[in-house]
Amino acid sequence: MGGIFMADEKKPNALQKPLTPSPALAAVVGAAMLSRGQVVSKVWEYIRANNLQNPADKRVILADAKLKAIFGKDSCTMFEMNKFLAQHLK
Repeated sequence: MGGIFMADEKKPNALQKPLTPSPALAAVVGAAMLSRGQVVSKVWEYIRANNLQNPADKRVILADAKLKAIFGKDSCTMFEMNKFLAQHLK
């Protein structure tokens, strides 16, 4: 088989590893440990449920008080969002 590396399937990758959200992020996704993928999904559910996408440009997220505590500003793009979320996960 040569240079092929078989990863142990029981070991989670970075997106599956359970992480603890900060208090600011927990206000949106809950305090339970979640994987990065689950956090992103829950944040998107929150964004859609609260109609926080800019109607003129759906890539822009308009922060309410809870999201502003995470993003540190009034809006961000969906591409910037993951950078801000990573700062709130341990």
